[in-house]
Amino acid sequence: MNPEKLAKLQAQSAARIGGKGTPRRKVNKPVKTAADSKKLDAVLKKLNAQSLPGIEEINFFKADGSVLHFVAPKVSASIENNTVVITGVPQKKDLTELVPGILPQLGADSLNQLRQMAASYQQQAAAAGFSGASASNDDDDVPELVENFE
Repeated sequence: MNPEKLAKLQAQSAARIGGKGTPRRKVNKPVKTAADSKKLDAVLKKLNAQSLPGIEEINFFKADGSVLHFVAPKVSASIENNTVVITGVPQKKDLTELVPGILPQLGADSLNQLRQMAASYQQQAAAAGFSGASASNDDDDVPELVENFE
């Protein structure tokens, strides 16, 4: 066989993707949400859960200070089965992002817990050696111009 022809065939085979002897690739199928939704609806119907309209947002406060925030969730509840189902896309947010907007929604117990969490954050910041006042003063200083650039 001609060496030039052999080199040409090897170069072509390196670029070839399919052909004899190549393994088949599995195709990743997208998740079918419609089927999942139908299954969920069937289970909710079996539990005799009723839809609760008019809920604009839901917040779940976690122990680490983060919040699971649901915007416009679909909420279904079954009182006799002690079950509440929340369907929607959660967003993981920090507590400080939501504080101004959620204060009117909190009760007296929740406000006390929020104060305790704020105090613990301040203690953690003090233990880490971070002082907000000194850091903000350092950022406000403008360096002087050393050279004339004209």
